[in-house]
Amino acid sequence: MNKRLFLSACCGIVLSVLTGGCEQRLSAGFAVGERAPSLPTKTLADAGGNFSKVTTYRQPDPRMYQYSVDKALLTGKPIVLEFATPGHCTNCDEQLQMLKAILDKYQDQMIFIHIDQYENPQAYKAYQVMGDPWTFIIDKNGIVHFERAGRMLYGELDDAIKQIL
Repeated sequence: MNKRLFLSACCGIVLSVLTGGCEQRLSAGFAVGERAPSLPTKTLADAGGNFSKVTTYRQPDPRMYQYSVDKALLTGKPIVLEFATPGHCTNCDEQLQMLKAILDKYQDQMIFIHIDQYENPQAYKAYQVMGDPWTFIIDKNGIVHFERAGRMLYGELDDAIKQIL
């Protein structure tokens, strides 16, 4: 096969993969606008105050470990649900640093939950999250309004939060 034909075929494959995924779908295979999966996840209280039993994060903020997902969904408050495993992910560490900063701004208006793969693998399975970080924003009625794979900038997350408040 000549190089030109080979490159053309490769570009076609890449283009079909990229355009085939343009539909607004969540990692879990359900559409934005559907109910978020509810399940118990470990909280700091469940771990007897021992952060190492809920996260691999070096600088954890207790505010991100106060609620399990199922209990948070019952509060009637919006939720930022952050899947991140900083024990093996530099981007996750940076994402959680940013999340702590934005938490300061919105802590009275919504709940922030960090889910670590090592300590809550069932949540990764329920949301079918592959890789991290992964961010979900859930409204006060338990409906997913936003999802994003990968690290986000403060302004991006701030804009997404403002849309549901």
